[in-house]
Formats: sequence, C-alpha cells, structure tokens
Amino acid sequence: MADVLETGEDQFEADVLKSDTPVLVDFWAPWCGPCKMVAPVVEELAGEYDGKLKVVKVNVDDNPGLSVKYQVRGIPTLLIFNDGEVAQQVVGYVPKAALAEKVDTVLAG
Repeated sequence: MADVLETGEDQFEADVLKSDTPVLVDFWAPWCGPCKMVAPVVEELAGEYDGKLKVVKVNVDDNPGLSVKYQVRGIPTLLIFNDGEVAQQVVGYVPKAALAEKVDTVLAG
C-alpha cells in the first residue's frame, strides 16, 4: 500500500511541483469533519494508483501560505497537479468514484 505523505511549505516544491508523476494534494485540517470523511478515500486511491500517482496531504492550519497561493477557501480541497500545474480541483467531500474519475482524466493526459 502506498503511503500518503505529509508535506508543507518547505517541501511542497520538491514533493509536488517537481514530481515526475501527477500528485493528488489533500488540503485538510484536523478539526474538519468532511476532511475526516474523505481521508480513507484518499488513502485507498493512493494504494490503487501506486506508482502512477503520488498522494500528499497539507494541513491548512500549519501551512497558510499554500492555502493562499492555491486559493483554498473551503476544505477539504483536493488538487491534482501534473507537471507542476493544477490540472483538476475538487472542493468538499466527493465519493471515491468521482475522485477516481478526476485522477483518470489527468493520467490519460
């Protein structure tokens, strides 16, 4: 099973923007109910797309600069980066199939 990596402002460029594979970034906070609901979905996708998709989490409370930069106004916000650019965005809880569809769109390129 693939690990979900915690990243922050200091490592974001290396972990996400310079990644050789697309990256699903989960912007979340520990107090956010919908974030807790989507976390298992994100973890399942990390396992299913292991080797094709990197999955990272960003705690918005600890990394306000990233929240501002990527205009995260509601959480959870899930951004899929490809070649350092945001390719897809999902705000709020979504079922696994809907999120997988966004991932597939990016991977199909």
